[in-house]
Amino acid sequence: MFPEQHTINTPYAVGPVHCYTAELNGELVLFDTGPPSSAAKQYLVQHVELKKLRHVIITHCHIDHYGLVQWLEQETDATIYLPFRDYLRNSRHHESLVLMTDLLAQFGFSAEILGPFQRCLNNGSIFPPLPERAKIIEEDLPKYLGLTAISCAGHSQSDMVLMRDNWAITGDVLLQGIFQTPLLDVDLLTGERFRNYSAYCDSLIKLASLRGKQVLPGHQYKIDGIDSCLQFYIEKLLDRAIKIKQLPLNMTAAEIVTKLFVTDTQNPFSFYFKASGIVFIRDFLAQPELLKSALITIGLFTEVADKFEKVINY
Repeated sequence: MFPEQHTINTPYAVGPVHCYTAELNGELVLFDTGPPSSAAKQYLVQHVELKKLRHVIITHCHIDHYGLVQWLEQETDATIYLPFRDYLRNSRHHESLVLMTDLLAQFGFSAEILGPFQRCLNNGSIFPPLPERAKIIEEDLPKYLGLTAISCAGHSQSDMVLMRDNWAITGDVLLQGIFQTPLLDVDLLTGERFRNYSAYCDSLIKLASLRGKQVLPGHQYKIDGIDSCLQFYIEKLLDRAIKIKQLPLNMTAAEIVTKLFVTDTQNPFSFYFKASGIVFIRDFLAQPELLKSALITIGLFTEVADKFEKVINY
């Protein structure tokens, strides 16, 4: 029996988000929460037996997937489980904010962009504070639930896939026809930039292992298949890489965003998303063999070989 899909509208450009409920070993589990809106609260009250809820498992702590954790902690007896990397970020928020500011400045972010960006990170509107009863998926998830948690970093450094029997809840790592922006971030374990390109290449092999399972995505109602999702993502990456390769190497990511997307200087998070994608593409162009090796391993390189070689030889 597959988990039940719950679709909740969000005020964000990404559109509706999916949460899932399942009864595992007799205990009710909610995967992701929806955004911090009154409509999302009302939906959960009407469609989820909150008095029976025992576990809330978050695929990654972006606001549309994580926004109601504090409310659920207050309204239910459920334990909240977060990915380790998100737990780390939330428990070391000030340090993370300082390092992120320094990192973005290195990529050419001006004070005009950094100021509003910092305020968003500091006011809880993007990353709500850590719940008091929060635990870590990788360390504390009860074995009797029968779940396998797989770290699939790429879109964010914390992305988790939760798998059981013949299904997998994938958050934002497998979406039909969507290029999930790989986000520029700091690795608090090292104090350096998180290398999400190399992490994504590793994640490709993990995601390919989901073939044959029913994928339950965080957006869009379904996916047509693992391979079609991965191939779409890679082809979008290659298309964008040709455009970036035409630009001077001494242009910063922020300068490229300003040049190509002038209006985004008015929206600090849109600016950040686009700059993140540019850094990811440049990491690929610096080490294309990592992606090629991963694609060969999962049997998808042939499908993109011509476009891949065109990019490399451009």
